[in-house]
Amino acid sequence: MTADQLSNIFSALADPTRRAILARLALGETSVNELAAPFEMSLPAVTKHLKVLQRAGLISQSRQAQSRPCKLEAKPLQEVATFLAQYQQFWEQRLDQLDSYLLSLNLKENE
Repeated sequence: MTADQLSNIFSALADPTRRAILARLALGETSVNELAAPFEMSLPAVTKHLKVLQRAGLISQSRQAQSRPCKLEAKPLQEVATFLAQYQQFWEQRLDQLDSYLLSLNLKENE
């Protein structure tokens, strides 16, 4: 994954409306109108959010007669999780070091 793709994904995920759309699509494929229903915004505004998600590779759309159902594409999310896992290990090591340090202070205090 290139840095630009990763930036596009993080940018798409930065908006709460787009995260809500992804959460809904995690339940299954649905139409644009069904995705737009819970939001207090125009259909063109929701369509703009969908285009951002599509450019980031997070959703795909197909054509079925008059409908354009949307589907979650999970692979980019797995790539983001892999990227973030590096930092999770870093922070777990730091917290383990802090825990050891605090334990040593506690032991010295109790001597």
